Amino acid sequence: MSGPKLILASSSPRRIALLRELGVEFEVVKPAVIEHAHGDPVEVARANALAKARSVARRVKRGLVIAADTLVVLNGRILPKPRSREEAKEFLRMLSGRSHEVVTAVAVVDAETGRECVDHVVSRVEFDALTDEELELYVESGEPMDKAGAYAIQGLASMFVRRIDGDYFAVVGLSLRLLRKLLLRFGVDLLRLAVRRRVAAERSEC
Repeated sequence: MSGPKLILASSSPRRIALLRELGVEFEVVKPAVIEHAHGDPVEVARANALAKARSVARRVKRGLVIAADTLVVLNGRILPKPRSREEAKEFLRMLSGRSHEVVTAVAVVDAETGRECVDHVVSRVEFDALTDEELELYVESGEPMDKAGAYAIQGLASMFVRRIDGDYFAVVGLSLRLLRKLLLRFGVDLLRLAVRRRVAAERSEC
């Protein structure tokens, strides 16, 4: 890969999968930070994303460190990852039959120079009204337990989503559009990297 090395500051399987599906080369390094879930949602998401990227940038010598943070917000209240099944049910009851916002921030930090940038996108998701049985079944699956707002839009919860207005991939956990926009500021075109990798892979198969 030409250009700076890309490093994803995340242990999230969803973010890893999204970036991997593009076909670009990157490393994964888990950040060592405590994520905050109180305050203005946009400010919190941006601060969390930057904290993750900075945490990893301090541990590597070179590369562009990518990080993201996703918050589920209902009427200004941040719904974090549930601490118990009962809290997961509480969050889902709150989201049932209503629309809410998902704030996703993406940050990029150049580990060598310390240069950094961050941006965010806000999407709106509307749920169907959920029955008690549906809530019980979904929580029983275990899927809500490590997800902001107690649901994964790309998982079983996809059957509850009535409408989404905004960036689907941001709701999953990483806005690829926003990531490309930020990387371009560092002279790296994510689209060009992905295309070159795919073309090279096709040629190697011939």
